[in-house]
This record gives sequence, C-alpha cells and structure tokens, in this order.
Amino acid sequence: MQQEILINWSPQETRVAIVENGAVQEVHVERTLERGLVGNIYLGKVARVLPGMQSAFVDIGLERAAFLHVADLWQRPLEGETLPAHRHGAPPRPIEKQVFEGQTLMVQVIKDPIGTKGARLSTQISIAGRMLVFLPQDEHVGVSQKIPAAQRDALRARVQALAQAAAEGAKPGGYILRTNAEDAEDAELAEDIAYLRKAWARIREASVQQPPASLLHQDLSLLQRVLRDMAGEHTSTIRIDSTEQFHVLMAFGREYMPAAAARLQHYKGERPIFDLYSVDEEVTKALGRRVDLKSGGYLIIDQTEALTTIDVNTGGFVGARNFDDTVFKTNLEAAQAIARQLRLRNLGGIVIIDFIDMAQPEHQQAVLAEFRKQLARDRVKTQVGSFSPLGLVEMTRKRTRESLAQLLCEPCEQCQGAGRVRTARTVAYDILRELLREARQFNPREFRVVAAPAVVDMLLDEESTHLAGLSDFIGKPISLQAESSIGPDRYDIVLL
Repeated sequence: MQQEILINWSPQETRVAIVENGAVQEVHVERTLERGLVGNIYLGKVARVLPGMQSAFVDIGLERAAFLHVADLWQRPLEGETLPAHRHGAPPRPIEKQVFEGQTLMVQVIKDPIGTKGARLSTQISIAGRMLVFLPQDEHVGVSQKIPAAQRDALRARVQALAQAAAEGAKPGGYILRTNAEDAEDAELAEDIAYLRKAWARIREASVQQPPASLLHQDLSLLQRVLRDMAGEHTSTIRIDSTEQFHVLMAFGREYMPAAAARLQHYKGERPIFDLYSVDEEVTKALGRRVDLKSGGYLIIDQTEALTTIDVNTGGFVGARNFDDTVFKTNLEAAQAIARQLRLRNLGGIVIIDFIDMAQPEHQQAVLAEFRKQLARDRVKTQVGSFSPLGLVEMTRKRTRESLAQLLCEPCEQCQGAGRVRTARTVAYDILRELLREARQFNPREFRVVAAPAVVDMLLDEESTHLAGLSDFIGKPISLQAESSIGPDRYDIVLL
C-alpha cells in the first residue's frame, strides 16, 4: 500500500487528504475558529448531578455543558492494585457518591460536541506523545495490540525502568506504548517520557492557578497530528503547500517525530495541491447520497443522528454469466467502496448495510471477509457482525468527531433537514383549513394569505373555485400575496 498525505493550509483552515494507491481515503478539516476539542484538558465545575442517568453535566466554558458518565470517572485503585476496582469487573460506585454540584474537577474531552449533544468527558487524564501515552493517575504499562506479542514484555520492562528513573523517587505514572514505539531506542523513549512529565507538571500547576472552566492543556493542531497520528510506515511523502507552515512543521517534526519529518516536502507546484488527486471532487461526491460503482451498481447512503444506512443496488451491471455471479461481484465491489466511504465521510456509530441478497452462504462469507479486510486499514476502531436472518450486516465505527457532512453542511432552510417539502397543493389545502379556523375565532375586515409563488398560483388557478367558495362561506374577502423569500411549504395569514 502506497500512501501519500497532502496538506492544504490557509489562515482560515487546514485540510488534510490521505491518498492510498491513488484514491482519496480520508479528508480532515480543521478551521481556525472551530478547532476540535478531543484531548483538551479543562478545570471543570460540576453544574448538575443526575443519579438516575448515573451522569453529571460539567461546565468547561463551552456553549453547552459537557457530559460525564460514571464509567468515565477515574477511581483510585484499591490498596495493592494498579487498576481501579471497576476495571476488574466490580461495578463503579454511584456517581452521586463521587461528585457533587459546585465541585471542581480536572476533566479531558474524549468526544467532540456533535449536533445537540455536548462534549463527553473523562476524569482519566491521558497525554499523548510521539511514542507513548502518559496516564499520570495510573501505574500500569500497556502495549499496543498491533505490536507483536513476542516483543511486548521486553518493551514493557524497558519503559517501566525508564519511567522509574525519570520519576526520581516520585510516582512514575502509567504509560501505553503506541505502535510506532516498536523499534524505539531507550534514548527516544526517555525523551518522550521527559516531555510528557513536563507537560503534566505544567497542567497541574495551571490547575491550582486558573479559575474553573479554564483550558489547562490543548491537544496538538491538525498539522501536528499529521506527523504524530497519521504518518506511518506506509507513508511515502507528506506534502504541504505553505512555505511558512512547512518550516514550522519541520521544526516540530525534527524535535518530536524525526522519522515522519524526513518524509515532509514543500509542494511548489502551480496547480492547487488538492487538484493532484481531485480531492475537492471526491469531497463533493462524499456529500451526496449516491455512490456509483465501476461495474454499474451503486450505493445509497443515508445518514441520520442515530445510525447510517447503506443500500447496495446492481443498477446497470449485467456483466456476469448468471444472476448469482452478478450479485456476488456487485457485493464484493460494494464491500470495498463502503469501507472507503466510511473513512472518507467519517461515518460513526451504528451502520446498517443492506447488501443484495445472496443465495449461497459461501458468497456471503467471501463478501464479509473482503469487507473486514478493507476495514482493517481503518485507523478508527470498527466491529462487524455477520449477516442477519434478514440479510443485513450490522457494524459500529467509533465516533470521535463530526462526520464530513456535519462539518461542511447545515440543514436546508427550506426543508430544515427533512430532505422533502410538501407540495403546493398540500400547502394550499392547509391554508384553506387554516382560514376556516381563523374565521371562527376572529372577525377581521379581510384575510390576506402570504405564501410562496407556487402556492399562490395553485390557489389562483386550480383551487380558485374552492377559494371563492370559502370566501363566500365565511363572508370575508381573501387576498393573496406571493413572497419569493418564503419557503415552499410555509405561509402566513394576516388579519386586516
């Protein structure tokens, strides 16, 4: 797999595209005024405790209070233990016995605000470095599952020794070794430990000096996270189109991520950098419902607040020898396309996939195997079930930030996000009923209807007889006023 990372920078926003084998797989956008909050550490103030939900709302200085569930409350380990009791299977203590209204807590954002939901918090603090994640409240050392099992014990022992040395008699804290720590030298690990401990010291110092609802620590910007999180062993080049940011990122990379910084290049081409792989065109397609497959089949993707549904259709594909082969090949291609669309659109939560019905169980297993193989390239955690009795595949993809559509779009002013508006005839009949209701309650000199031009045309033409009959029945004149600024299914009745 050949991977390239393209960075388009402007003072207003940073855009990052991950391209694998010539196809755009992921797009990340960070706007200067809308920077994500995941990883930020705040000194929060408990605004409300809800025992029935085993949760609390915490003021961290945002527009909406953030959400803290009892499962995300760090509890001090029992004597002789290195992990809190509830991590051994014991239930956590009720939240009302752990926090109270007005209490100040150091909290970390683990999920950005999405839609009407506030940010989700945890009191388990973690600070990410280049090769390690520091857990100042814990004492255990964990190792990424992607590191071979044969190397984990040796790596764990090395980090434990380095952490003890760096602590100089104090509590060493806990660490998680990231995947790129697999071949790290002791000097590199020691540098990371020193950097993380200094960061934690600054946070603790700020927590006793700053008032509640203050930001104590901000996670790296999208530019910096490209080097820390996105660049890997498969990354061949990282190209950025800003001279100034190239030098800033190079300096940051040389200090903390020298391997990734070695792949950094300044793009000097005349064409916009995203034009190299038609990234903007791919983003436009990713905002639509329909995704065409090369074979002639297509996907229909509908995203709601609760879940996302994906429907697979054969479309115009008739290339196989028989119908079963046609369905099987379409589903195989769809499995690859769906995995890519999940990453490209950053779809999270529950996803229901309606593959075309397959009569042969081996075809179902082959499609599932291909789908899981493609999802293995996703950096976000996914879980996939088998085919249900109804022929559906259920899966989940961890939701950490807003989807591409939520980030770049807003609900339509006309339909308010419903995707449909009522017909002009339906609105005309609503107006006639509302006029009758108003006439029974009020006695104006005249009724004036203000509506969209299409609705007014309907009342003046096809429904003119009904309008005249209603006017005679209520004994009042009814005038019509077309207003193009009014939505197609909205209207107003003015009493004159």
